[in-house]
Amino acid sequence: MKLKSKISIALKIILTLFFVGCSKDMLDEKPPNLITTETLYTNLSGFETGLNGLYATARLIRRGLWDGGQYNKDYLIGEFLVSGNDNVIANSENSSGGYSRIAVSFRNELTPNTYFITGVFNWLYQIVNAANTIITETAKPTIDWSGAGGTKDENKNRVIGEARAVRAWAYRHLSNGWGDVPLVLNESLGSTIKTDWERTPVADVRKQIISDLLFAEKNIPVDPALQGKITRGAVQHYLADMYLTIDKPDSALYWANAVINTPQYKLITARYGVNASKPGVPFMDMFTDGNVNRNQGNTEALWVHQFAYQVIGGGGVNTIDIYACRYEQLKVGAVAPLISTVERGGRGSTRASFSQFALYLYKRPDPTPITKHDILHWRQNVVGDGRLWPDDRMSPYVIRWFYRLNNATDNAPYASDKLPSGYHYGDTIWTSWTTPILYGNRPVLNWPWSRKIAIGVNPQAPNTGESYGNQIIVRLAETYLIKAEAQFKLNDMAGAAATINVIRARAHADPITASNVTLDFILDERSRELAFEEDRRWTLLRTNKWIERTQLYNTNGGAYITDRDKLFPIPQTVIDANLTKIMPQNPGY
Repeated sequence: MKLKSKISIALKIILTLFFVGCSKDMLDEKPPNLITTETLYTNLSGFETGLNGLYATARLIRRGLWDGGQYNKDYLIGEFLVSGNDNVIANSENSSGGYSRIAVSFRNELTPNTYFITGVFNWLYQIVNAANTIITETAKPTIDWSGAGGTKDENKNRVIGEARAVRAWAYRHLSNGWGDVPLVLNESLGSTIKTDWERTPVADVRKQIISDLLFAEKNIPVDPALQGKITRGAVQHYLADMYLTIDKPDSALYWANAVINTPQYKLITARYGVNASKPGVPFMDMFTDGNVNRNQGNTEALWVHQFAYQVIGGGGVNTIDIYACRYEQLKVGAVAPLISTVERGGRGSTRASFSQFALYLYKRPDPTPITKHDILHWRQNVVGDGRLWPDDRMSPYVIRWFYRLNNATDNAPYASDKLPSGYHYGDTIWTSWTTPILYGNRPVLNWPWSRKIAIGVNPQAPNTGESYGNQIIVRLAETYLIKAEAQFKLNDMAGAAATINVIRARAHADPITASNVTLDFILDERSRELAFEEDRRWTLLRTNKWIERTQLYNTNGGAYITDRDKLFPIPQTVIDANLTKIMPQNPGY
């Protein structure tokens, strides 16, 4: 059973109660059809429903912010983690207030009144309060914890562990994004409204994150019963990440090894799943619809958010809309030849794209730029699983370098492409990446883009810009790269090279030696492996490389960032609501 299949209209009521935080202060009368914390949290089943609501709120990271009574795709929540850095840059400044608009200028758009930043901040505290509600309610002595094949104590601690893990995940984003933030560990109620919040020092917030994760690690299973729940491996991964953040690489190495040495977690190194008999590469199989979940063979996934098509309680994701190119508007002469299809990944809006630097990374340490001649040569000589490519991660199975003009048979069940003058079906329309994306020449409609994001395109409506594919939030390959970073910080260059080579071997890329290992090389390798997946902003801030690399390689906005922009502004609405105590703003705002 998928986690989100349990979410119903009643659960939406529960979520509303979480958000307003007044469920214990409602009228004493308790109609039998009214779900409150008091009527819901009486047994294990009730807590599972509450956890489903918590996960549903966390899943919004791949959706838009709630705006004007609907989810606005222009405000993809997770975009601020991926775009506006060295390897993914804004491809348009006209995104109706989304993060791409911020990322092209920063100082002009990033203010305490910016809707996007306020929305993300509020969303994260909604997660915190939902988790706190669950944790608080577990203290009631009358709860029936029986069921689910565990002892009562095991069930109770597992529920608390899941809530604390998701709370830690939210505070990881808050502390990395805003620095000192209010640390709230109790359920917010109508009777406990505060107007004198204080910003807790970031070091103390991170201590709480680690405390939450350590508790969760002891009580969450390696493989939860329901797809979509956080795994023990994901918790251990975030522990390794946090210990790197607080500069304790020995502890980071310990927790990274804990994940890597768990037999149930393995890199995908061979073809599997729904397209195993078709041409492709192992790396891409885990991003194929029907292969993403652990119970579908994805041994590399540590946490997968559930968005499968037509499953109750979910909804589409907006990664395609933001990160795919608007190829159906690409013109060859006077003709726009390409139609939206599932194979092409649906319709994008070209809000954020690979930087030119990121595309050239796949040839490093050889700095020679990738040319069309290279692509054509590799395309003509590719066989079977694509091993003639210098790096599977830059093969056409992973990056959309070109489009093939198709007739109706090849495009089935869709119509034929339109033929520009002089073209025939079977000809190639190339993307172009030789001129960097600059302010004034965007959106670039024929820029290469990652096919990793095109999971779950609706076959009935491939031109909607919304998809329904389950989303990998964290996977084992990133854990290997965290381990390599810890080894680098411990001056074990040979060990770091060996760890990185595990990842490169899967991609059939040339191995490296200890002499190649630098912090920049590790960051380059993370981009090759994790572009459009990792929380890139946090990685670069953790390594003190965000300013340097974004200014160097982000050609559409990087020139405008300053030290101020390492932290987001505290929303003005939050400061104004703190009526009885001054809440300081972050410097520069």
